[in-house]
Amino acid sequence: MKNTPEDLAAIPLFDIPVAAGFPSPAENSIEQKLDLNCHLIKNPAATFFLRVSGDSMQGAGIHNNDLLIVDRSLEPLSGRIVIASVNGELTVKRLKREGPKWWLVPENSKYPPIDITEEMELRIWGVVTYAIHSSL
Repeated sequence: MKNTPEDLAAIPLFDIPVAAGFPSPAENSIEQKLDLNCHLIKNPAATFFLRVSGDSMQGAGIHNNDLLIVDRSLEPLSGRIVIASVNGELTVKRLKREGPKWWLVPENSKYPPIDITEEMELRIWGVVTYAIHSSL
């Protein structure tokens, strides 16, 4: 059976912290329903999702097959993780500025930074706000 958007919009929220040490009782702790859209998406009209392919951003906690939430309304400032189109190919990298020079920097030492030059076709699609991944 497939869930409808109405089924997924409001999921029970247990209003107690989960113990990372000793277990804690959770009985009768459902306080409200939680709509993840309210917490993860600030600008719905400017937000989109992308699936990650590759490991160039694993140092930032972004892994292969993660789902990224991207906000096009946020300014792509130095230090932010962005979705960029470089010569027609999409990539996720950290945007970095050093003086007048801009780079797209991976978070995995196996990959080199991308030097942004005037010759390349570059378009910033948006700023990554969240990465959702499965621990399974």
